[in-house]
Amino acid sequence: MIYLDNAATTPLLPEVVEAMTDVLVNNFGNPSSTHRFGRQASQIVRQARETVAQALHVPPGTITFTSGGSESNSTALIGYALANRQKGKHIITTAIEHPSVLNALNYLKSRYGFDVTFVRPQHDGSFPAHLIKNLLREDTLLVSMMMANNETGQLLPIREVGQLLENHQAAFHVDAVQAIGKIPVYPEDLKIDFLSASGHKFHGPKGVGFLYHRPKLQFDSIIHGGEQEEKRRAGTENLHSLIGMAKALQLATENMNNNYLHVEKLKSLLLQDLSDVDCYTHEFGPSMPHVVNLGFPGRNHDLLLTKLDLSGVAISTGSACTAGTVEPSHVLEAVYGSQSPQLKENIRVSFSELTTEDEVHAFVKILKERAL
Repeated sequence: MIYLDNAATTPLLPEVVEAMTDVLVNNFGNPSSTHRFGRQASQIVRQARETVAQALHVPPGTITFTSGGSESNSTALIGYALANRQKGKHIITTAIEHPSVLNALNYLKSRYGFDVTFVRPQHDGSFPAHLIKNLLREDTLLVSMMMANNETGQLLPIREVGQLLENHQAAFHVDAVQAIGKIPVYPEDLKIDFLSASGHKFHGPKGVGFLYHRPKLQFDSIIHGGEQEEKRRAGTENLHSLIGMAKALQLATENMNNNYLHVEKLKSLLLQDLSDVDCYTHEFGPSMPHVVNLGFPGRNHDLLLTKLDLSGVAISTGSACTAGTVEPSHVLEAVYGSQSPQLKENIRVSFSELTTEDEVHAFVKILKERAL
């Protein structure tokens, strides 16, 4: 098998498996218990929190552990909106966000009457900061943007929007799930109030993530129960997953530059190998090389996906968070419109530092011989 769907999830690194296994075998205590077993487990939670905080250059107390990106997004968006609705009920987001953001905001809109503005990119797919600036109001409570798009790799103007909101009451939430571990992300420098991340996107385990929140921000808990995570998120901590995610992020941070250069080369090789094929890329300005969205005129992506899967190649057409269905991309629809044939002829190829040059060459060979 050739695995080229790293934007959906990434394989566990051996060092991560080793760290998780050590905790599973040797540390079964409940971190909330006061005896030695509990204290040892609590130390592991603190260690994981400090490792994550160091990678983001933030204080450990600003990190809340969650079950992943979706929970982090819901906690930031729903938790902050409900706790601060006296300040206003207007929220701005983009039309190309992950479903966990779009659906959380639609929930606030339908159940609590929030006024949500979904901003579309410009006709060329670009997303300059003035699109947000033009829509800001006095009662704007929240602005939510992803850092890197999960379907195209497009980088959104996070720094510019952060500066724009510095003197505005609106809290700034950034879904950084596709960026963390791949490019430097420092929330304080970028003037981000909330930042979401998920461990399985950077070779950590599934079912664990974190939420950065600027100190003194008030937001409601989404999960109620015990007093874990400074009363922000109830539930006994997923000990081995936390240490696995922290180890994965530590490794990603230490090797970030080399990993990025490798993936950049993979993208270049892919496009070079495809130079004699009738295809195009969905690239809308600055983007990360980890995700390449390709269009093949007149070729149905459902059929391409099936042929490649039968030939041992794992790719996708977009987000993996739609219950396994192959739906037209809402990201591309926001750019081209709902009637565009480009919505049905795209595939997404996504790399990690574990992807090899030989795998890229083999993929293109299979694509040419068996799918096109």
